[in-house]
Amino acid sequence: MTDLLDFPITAKWPPQHPDRIQLYSLPTPNGVKVSIMLEETGLPYEPHRVSFDTHDQTSPEFLSLNPNNKIPAIIDPQGPGGKPLPLFESGAILVYLADKSGRLMPADPAGRYETLQWLMFQMGGIGPMFGQVGFFNKFAGKAYEDKRPLHRYVDESKRLLRVLDQRLAGREWIMGDDYTIADIATFPWVRNLVGFYEAGDLVGIADMPQVRRVLQAFLARPAVVRGLEIPRRPG
Repeated sequence: MTDLLDFPITAKWPPQHPDRIQLYSLPTPNGVKVSIMLEETGLPYEPHRVSFDTHDQTSPEFLSLNPNNKIPAIIDPQGPGGKPLPLFESGAILVYLADKSGRLMPADPAGRYETLQWLMFQMGGIGPMFGQVGFFNKFAGKAYEDKRPLHRYVDESKRLLRVLDQRLAGREWIMGDDYTIADIATFPWVRNLVGFYEAGDLVGIADMPQVRRVLQAFLARPAVVRGLEIPRRPG
């Protein structure tokens, strides 16, 4: 039978609690989706910090879990059938944890698929487009003389925000009264866009009252406050 210690990644990040879900991550918009989800559900877990500063994400141990060298990734020692389950891609992990906990996903099939639809909206649109705005507005891309790439990603981000703002009109959360994995996937990226990426004015966030309202409600949740800091910095 496969044991948690059979996974090469545990040699680099030895588990102190091998009976818990092992989280390998960093507090980025994709990373905190999973730490927030774990905090919201109360599933027992053990976080391990994957430091980009020391290129942990390209180490053989991490690549053995996620060959795409991206965080987050998990190993659930009590996966389906009682066997350890390794998993990467934040959206897939959110769905898995929702199913495992029985929380933050509608029970009815129609509601489930509608939630997955909005999860895919974040994965395929909001994440990649907002990330490109960050690159061209704050990081190396800002030195490019040609500003057409920045304008292209800003325009698309504005469009996506308008879609989201319209969806939230008259709703407490993306799916209505119920807070779901669609919100957990989306709002860390909105927070990063207007905060860390310093692009709020660029994308016209002032003209998105529903997005701003729900972002504040999201950031007020105790599990979100905790999850945004996990895995914590050393010391």
